Amino acid sequence: MIKSMTGFGKSACQLEGKNITVEVRSLNSKSLDVSLKVPGNFRDKEQLIRNLAGQILVRGKVEVQMAFENHSGTTDISINRPLLEKYYRELVDIAKGLDAPLPHDLITTITRFPEVLKQETQEEDAGQWSRIEAGIREAMEQADSFRQSEGAHLAADLHARIEGIRNLLGRIVPLEGQRIENLKGRLLKGLSDLKEAGAPDPNRFEQELIFYLEKLDITEEKVRLAKHLDYFEDTMRGEEIAGKKLGFISQEIGREINTIGSKANDADIQKIVVQMKDELEKIKEQLLNIL
Repeated sequence: MIKSMTGFGKSACQLEGKNITVEVRSLNSKSLDVSLKVPGNFRDKEQLIRNLAGQILVRGKVEVQMAFENHSGTTDISINRPLLEKYYRELVDIAKGLDAPLPHDLITTITRFPEVLKQETQEEDAGQWSRIEAGIREAMEQADSFRQSEGAHLAADLHARIEGIRNLLGRIVPLEGQRIENLKGRLLKGLSDLKEAGAPDPNRFEQELIFYLEKLDITEEKVRLAKHLDYFEDTMRGEEIAGKKLGFISQEIGREINTIGSKANDADIQKIVVQMKDELEKIKEQLLNIL
C-alpha cells in the first residue's frame, strides 16, 4: 500500500461554551517525530497523544496543535499568585544588583511567563478528555486519509517510471547481437595489428574469446532487473506499508542497472543505461515521501 507522509487533518468539538479545534500536519521523516502545541494543563496527556500518532500515522514529522475559543462571554482564568510574586521578587533583586531600572509594566510582563495565568482547572480537563481525545483521533484519521489520497498519485507516478525502465530494458535486447559482433571485430583487428608476434592459435583464441564474452554477458543482470521491477510493483499493490521495502528494492534495481552499464562496452547501451538511472533517481526522490 502506498501512502504519502504529507497529510493534514482538522476537527472541532464544543465543550460547555468552549470550541476546541485540533489540527494535525505531517511531513516526511525517517521515524516518528511528534511535535505538540497544546495548553500547559494538558501536559500529562502528551504521551497519550504521541501514542495515538504512532498508532494512526506510524511515521513522519507530525505536528498536533490544539486551540481553545471561549463562547460563553466570560473567561475562566486564574492567576498563580505565589508564582507571580516569586518572579517579581527575583526580578527586583536582579535589577538592584545590576543597578538597572525596572520596566513600568513589570506585572504585565510577568503574566506572560509560563504557568502564571491558567485558563482551565485540571478537574474540568479530566472530565472532558474523552471528547477531546476523540477530536484528536478524528483529525489524525483525516490526515491519514489525506495521505492515502496523496499516495494514490505517487503510486501512479512510480508505476509509470517502473514501466519506463522496463521499456528501456527491452530496447537493449536488439542491440546485444550487434554488440557481440562489434566486440569480435575489435578483438580481431587488434590481433591483426600484432602480426610480428605470429598468428595466434585458433583454438586458444576461440577459448579466450568465449571467456572474454562471458565476462561481458548481461543476460543474468537483465533477468534480475526484470524480476526486481516486478517485485517493486507487486509490493506497491500489497496491503502492507511499503515505503522502506520499496527503498530496499530500488537499491537492488540500481545495482543491476549499474552492472549492465559497466559490462555494456557499447555506446548505444550506455545511453539507455543513463536513461534508466535518470528514471530510478526520480523514483528514489518520490520514495522519500512514502510511508
